Formats: sequence, C-alpha cells, structure tokens
Amino acid sequence: MANPLRALARAVGTKPWLMRTARFVVWADKKLHKAFGGRVSLVALAGLPSLTLTTTGRKSGLERSTNLLYYPHGGDFVLTASNWGRRHDPAWALNLRANPKARIALAGRPVEVVARELTGEEYAAMWRRLLEFWPGYAMEQQEAGRPLPVFLLDRVVG
Repeated sequence: MANPLRALARAVGTKPWLMRTARFVVWADKKLHKAFGGRVSLVALAGLPSLTLTTTGRKSGLERSTNLLYYPHGGDFVLTASNWGRRHDPAWALNLRANPKARIALAGRPVEVVARELTGEEYAAMWRRLLEFWPGYAMEQQEAGRPLPVFLLDRVVG
C-alpha cells in the first residue's frame, strides 16, 4: 500500500508558506535523523525518497552533511539545489562544484558518488521529470528568481 502522506506532502510542497517553515523542518529532520541513526527523516516519513549528502567544504575542507529529497533516476540520484526558494544556491551545491566526489547515505548506509551538474537539453529534460515528481520546484524557482541547479549523482563502482 502506498504511503498516503506522499500525496499530502506533494500538495503542501506547492504552498508558499512552506518555504517559511524551512528552519523548523530542517531542525526537526536533523533531530529525527540523529535519533534514529540516519534511518528516519521527515521526507522519508512522508513516503518520499531522502538521502544524506556529505560533501567536502570548499573553504574549510571539512565534511558537511545535509538531508535532502532526491529523485531516483535508474540507479542514480538526482538532487535539485532549490534552497527552499532562496536567491542563492545552497552550500552543498557550491561544494559539489568545487569537489564532485561525495558520499550519500540511504537509510544510514553509505554510498560513494560523483556529482555532475546538468546543463542544456539534459537539464531541460530532467527539469520536466522533476516537476512531475515534485511540483513545488516550480514555486521555489519562481521565488528564488534563478534557475535551480540540478545534479546527477553516479555511484562509484569499485
């Protein structure tokens, strides 16, 4: 049986007031994630795919982790740098541009990945899929006043 919260989350995800709750959502998600060893997140509770992305800080060189909604694309992972509709790209996107090698955790299990930012027709085709997957991205892009970067994360084999 499908998670009924998924449809609710997709509907709520198109409401402008949701972006104003970002601080609380991120705080609550971190608490859940920590309490359950990375196996539980707010996004996952809503029946949506979530992962923890760990990048290398482009200035500090330190590991930086954040929980994100992702779009499953075959065996790869697609991330949208919406930053809750803010005018600037999130730090994780800047970090991936500086160093595309990263690690994700799916339900607490680590996976090494390499990121590639999509451009041109590849971006346009993926953007259409992303809007079907998460319609709220259109609102976030409008609020941000910038194209939302999209990254494809490929698993590192070996």
